[in-house]
Amino acid sequence: MELIALLSTGKGTWGQVSGLMTHGEWEKIILIGGDFAKDFKHNKEFEFVKVDLDKKLKDLKDELSQKLQGKIDGTEVALSIASGGGKEHMALISALINLPVGIRFAALTKEGVIDL
Repeated sequence: MELIALLSTGKGTWGQVSGLMTHGEWEKIILIGGDFAKDFKHNKEFEFVKVDLDKKLKDLKDELSQKLQGKIDGTEVALSIASGGGKEHMALISALINLPVGIRFAALTKEGVIDL
């Protein structure tokens, strides 16, 4: 399964994304964030999709839809929205649903990676 994760402001939330990348078995990892997120580093390979998180909700959803088109190979993705705010989450979830692709929320817990 592919992992899609949002990297928003507040680098403290990036630990959850890093942990998911490290402890999960992913066929592909796509990280989404603004200009500041391009500094994210990890030892696992990932694709970074830069978006303007300051856009209005519909414009952000449209940008995400356009930039994710053709990047997802399967019919379902694991999604991490541990980082970010409501507007960013709604835009990303809406973009994924409209691709269309199914979503499983993923989180890293003391027991390991779980689907929610």
